[in-house]
Amino acid sequence: MAAWRDVARAALRAQVPPDALDWLEGDAPAPLLAAPDIEGATPRDDAPRAPKSLLELAPALLCHREPQRLGLLYRLLWRATHGEPALLSNPADADVRRAQAWVQAVRRDAHKMKAFVRFRAVPGDDNAFIAWFEPEHRIVDRVAPFFARRFAGMRWAILTPYRSAHWDGEALAFGDGGMRADAPADDAREELWRTYYAHIFNPARLNPRMMRQEMPVKYWKHLPEAQLLPGLVREAGVRVREMAERAPQPPRRTIRSRPGAGVAMRGQFHGPEGSDGTPGIGHGDGAARATPATGPASGQLATDATSLDALRELARDCRACPLWAPATQTVFGEGPATARVVLVGEQPGDTEDLTGRPFTGPAGQLLDRALGELGIDRTQLYLTNAVKHFRFERRGKRRLHRNPEAGHVQACRPWLARELALLQPEVVVSLGATAALALMGRGFRLMDERGRWHTLSGGTRLLATVHPAWILRQRDDAARDAAYAGFVADLAQLAARGNPRRTSPPPS
Repeated sequence: MAAWRDVARAALRAQVPPDALDWLEGDAPAPLLAAPDIEGATPRDDAPRAPKSLLELAPALLCHREPQRLGLLYRLLWRATHGEPALLSNPADADVRRAQAWVQAVRRDAHKMKAFVRFRAVPGDDNAFIAWFEPEHRIVDRVAPFFARRFAGMRWAILTPYRSAHWDGEALAFGDGGMRADAPADDAREELWRTYYAHIFNPARLNPRMMRQEMPVKYWKHLPEAQLLPGLVREAGVRVREMAERAPQPPRRTIRSRPGAGVAMRGQFHGPEGSDGTPGIGHGDGAARATPATGPASGQLATDATSLDALRELARDCRACPLWAPATQTVFGEGPATARVVLVGEQPGDTEDLTGRPFTGPAGQLLDRALGELGIDRTQLYLTNAVKHFRFERRGKRRLHRNPEAGHVQACRPWLARELALLQPEVVVSLGATAALALMGRGFRLMDERGRWHTLSGGTRLLATVHPAWILRQRDDAARDAAYAGFVADLAQLAARGNPRRTSPPPS
């Protein structure tokens, strides 16, 4: 990119049109009738500037192997700076179409490299690995930083016919290309991987056309599992028939049911005080409901847990509502067992779902900022959510947050109730409408009652306020600043209560 930019800048300053340039790459010999080098051209002071959209397109385009890419990119630059400033926004233009097609080919090749590079252990060298790959385009420098981030803890090298990349655990370096024989042929891990791949291969979902589209045959020689594919494809029809003719089998129960438990009572913590001493969670939400046992939240009640660690283990395999299936993991509460203050949010977000910890995403960072301004140490608080799984909908590669439904809150209620029973906090702070629903019931109006103190049955004090994510969703900076100031004012009442930590655990 830097080399092309220098030449293109000199040519543009000298007002050399595209058809008057011959682009020579590297040490390529000049033709017999070659003109003088462009660096000797007389520059002009009023040379136009390249549009930003072109400079963003250029790095990927220059990775293409087509020699004409250099001239095409300069022609786009010339046209964009000579009367066609919106050139790249015209998808019908022949030059633009060709450039976009080449860029797409480079991006596709980079994606295939990320998917099909296979590292093999270097014999006799601990934590050292080498991979061989044959890209279509010059993408090694472009893709190598991805592997440096993904495999930062090991030493590796990726060899290609034209270029090599090396990571020593601290710095990325590049060198000349290599040969297939320079990389190990296989290693001890590959037999285990092939066994695993053969067992997870589903013949009923075999689609050879789609498989070859996503995993082109030319990459099979790099993949250990490719040795199995011809046989797996050949035997797929027989295996599907055997699966169809096999007698149905009842599912194997992997979660121990509680003896004598036919139904699980959700929302049973009502009245002046819960039956297990919890601080009256959900006291305004009507009578208890009986729901058929469907998983750990029902088959083995949360009340079985005698510690937060035990409760966390039980919640890890919760199947009480459908949210567990698309989520990455259960996101349980976090904080000291001696905390006097519990913050209850609504549900995990995308970052929390990936890390397994509450309030680690943008909303959590905003909460940390507010607590820091008030001098409240987050490590002395216990943070949890009313719903323990992330509810979302996919938009392309993004996972967009969706509010949990009342049924999801109801299914998670035993976990939250048992958390509070084990912690026995003096103060509970509900963040957002869903948390208020779980703690105070359906009749509670958050925006009318926020910033006020309420008393749960059992004597626990509750402070209701908005969720930090609500602040981030405000329409403009002024609205966000006002919402944040109100949020800090609500939380300031915690700071007025003093040190939020007990010196001894709550009574059992």
